[in-house]
Amino acid sequence: MRIVSGSRPTGKLHIGHYVGILENWVRLQNEGFETFYFVADWHALTTGYDETQNLAEYSKELIRMFMAAGLDPEKSVLFVQSAIKEHAELQLLFSMLTSVSRLERVPTYKEQKQQMEGNQSLANAGFLTYPVLQAADILIYKGEAVPVGEDQLSHVELTREVARKFNYTYNCEVFPEPESKLSHTPKLPGTDGRKMSKSYGNIINIESTPEELKKAIMPMITDPARKRKSDPGNPEICPVWSYHKAFRITEEDKKWVFNGCTKAEIGCVQCKKLLLQNMEKTLTPVWENLVEIDAREGYVDDVIYSGNKRAREIAKSTMHEVRNAMNLLF
Repeated sequence: MRIVSGSRPTGKLHIGHYVGILENWVRLQNEGFETFYFVADWHALTTGYDETQNLAEYSKELIRMFMAAGLDPEKSVLFVQSAIKEHAELQLLFSMLTSVSRLERVPTYKEQKQQMEGNQSLANAGFLTYPVLQAADILIYKGEAVPVGEDQLSHVELTREVARKFNYTYNCEVFPEPESKLSHTPKLPGTDGRKMSKSYGNIINIESTPEELKKAIMPMITDPARKRKSDPGNPEICPVWSYHKAFRITEEDKKWVFNGCTKAEIGCVQCKKLLLQNMEKTLTPVWENLVEIDAREGYVDDVIYSGNKRAREIAKSTMHEVRNAMNLLF
């Protein structure tokens, strides 16, 4: 089964990206799926078309972090979306098959528009049509499955509709109808309990040092009911508990934390010290990989070049089928 997914280049990745996306991608790769993972730089422009000064740097940074997290360029095709011009051609052709009213019904479009009301950058056509570009991103590689969270299910459904309509309209079987591979990944809150966001200043970068981790974790808010160690708490409303579950806590330690909190047998400092141990254990291999990657001059550029070449060959082959099905001149 061929897996296709991408991530927008926005700078340094935080631990929410690691446990929410990258760990799942690495698992799929290591389970033997045929995996294509790309830097979605064109998608980044749909909500910030004028913020391109760091785009190339951020794209390289994303590939660097892909590999540090465990993605192997020998096993997965790692590439940059904008380098494969066929994505744009296929999006254009798909847009002829997709109505404006259908795009306006996409739940994430409506939600983002409400949340960012007054933001003129969302008035562009690219923001409305980005689900069509997503469909092109997936189908140009004949992706059969897409790892997504629940909030992205509607996008995969639109992709299935586009594939079905293309095949029906042109009486062909060029595209598969990809399935959603639902990722039940933890959504980590920020260190202040709110949504993890750079704008809130509550993120923890993957590339943090042990000292930086400690500085971020130890002051984290916990259950407000626990003003003293002798006060019982409720882990389910404590952000630290979410982090414990995301960072490979053992069943034995999970019971120790849960019972210790609810029965007021341990303090929040003890709880956070255990979390720090598990976070360091999880992130140390990533940090070590980064040292190795950075020691190899030009390595990231070489990986991007090679990945782009492999992706382009497949994209060109798919577009040959598309043009043939549509009776377009070559």
